[in-house]
Amino acid sequence: MQVVYELPEDIRRGLERARKRDLGRKNRLRVRMGEQEFRILRFWDGGFAMDAESAPPLRGFVDIYDGARQLYQCLVVCSAVEHGERIYEFKWQTPALTEAPVDFARDPDAPVALLG
Repeated sequence: MQVVYELPEDIRRGLERARKRDLGRKNRLRVRMGEQEFRILRFWDGGFAMDAESAPPLRGFVDIYDGARQLYQCLVVCSAVEHGERIYEFKWQTPALTEAPVDFARDPDAPVALLG
């Protein structure tokens, strides 16, 4: 026989707040939409999750940062709210480039600069 104990509601809410706080501290990922910035709690291949209380239902183009470094440019849509998390799915996601793309093959032995 298995005995199941239920915690009082205020204790369960406190544990959930502590879990979200710990997830946020461990993760430096942020979503930036215009001037607004929000902390990501969880991130996976197809999307990410943010705190349902503080995150708006984003839809459209966003940038994802790890600290100050931009990782991705994305098109997102809010798909659900589950267990206190707002879930977002990627409709389009591309890594952010640090250099402009070129339309030719660079010679690996080419000089960095030419002096006149």
